[in-house]
Amino acid sequence: MRTYLDFEKPISDLEGKIEELRHLSGENTVNIVDEVAKLEAKLEKMMVQTYSKLTPWQKIQVARHQDRPHTLDYIDRLVDDFCNLAGDRVFAEDAAIIGGLGRFRGRSVVIIGHEKGSDTESRLRHNFGMARPEGYRKSQRLMELANKFNLPVITLIDTPGAYPGMDAEERGQAEAIARSIEHCLSLQVPLISVIIGEGGSGGAIALASANQVVMLEHSIYTVISPEGCASILWRDSEKAADAADALHLTAQDLFQFKIIDEIIREPVGGAQRAPGQTIESVADVLENILREFDSLDGYTIRNARRQKFLEIGAPSSQG
Repeated sequence: MRTYLDFEKPISDLEGKIEELRHLSGENTVNIVDEVAKLEAKLEKMMVQTYSKLTPWQKIQVARHQDRPHTLDYIDRLVDDFCNLAGDRVFAEDAAIIGGLGRFRGRSVVIIGHEKGSDTESRLRHNFGMARPEGYRKSQRLMELANKFNLPVITLIDTPGAYPGMDAEERGQAEAIARSIEHCLSLQVPLISVIIGEGGSGGAIALASANQVVMLEHSIYTVISPEGCASILWRDSEKAADAADALHLTAQDLFQFKIIDEIIREPVGGAQRAPGQTIESVADVLENILREFDSLDGYTIRNARRQKFLEIGAPSSQG
């Protein structure tokens, strides 16, 4: 059963009416094929209009939609012979981050991503994609492995942020995130990051300090959640929508600011309506980007990545 967001109520009502008419048509009570076709055309137009002018807060709702494809969905569809590598060799395994080796369209890669889970049981097991220090230390271990065997790294970002619990802080959450960023910037192999849902705070940048950062059309990437920002600025989390406007967290804003490198179009209605199509679109972009690095040496790849981040926010040479 499809889950609708608040702003999708007119879409929900129209789809419900179409289903009712189809049911009647199936019983041969009336001939309503033409009416169904008209309503479907109206529905398509309504969805295009709705999703072409989403507010930042509405985009956040889409990015958080429970039916969007998650990291495990991407791995299942795109990565052959995936070998999950667990544990940080220091403390424990963290299921909030999935990582391992596999073959992406014939190319051996290391793939790392946040996993939120798809139902209540799996969300609890994956801690809603909020990693503890051992998750980021596992990522560091996998990056070192990729560097050793000259394998490109693909990261899939989908997290509200790093887990803020006391146990995580006691085990060095800040240090683990900082070390993960350091590992990203030190790699001599290509590192490509895709924001597939939420890119929240240091928990996202820990895996997204990449040569190329791309975002799905309705994903978000932000230094702090709108709820957290509203609580700090106005002492009122109910003003999250206002904070969303101020944070400039949409893919369109971030592309304009040159924080990200490319936006991947989503199907009309968002990735949750056509997960397979979305995943294939991401795969096509990844394949093209990886091909660009085939002729580059490790020194060039690493320095280009570092220079990319040094230039973010710097005044232009023409300014």
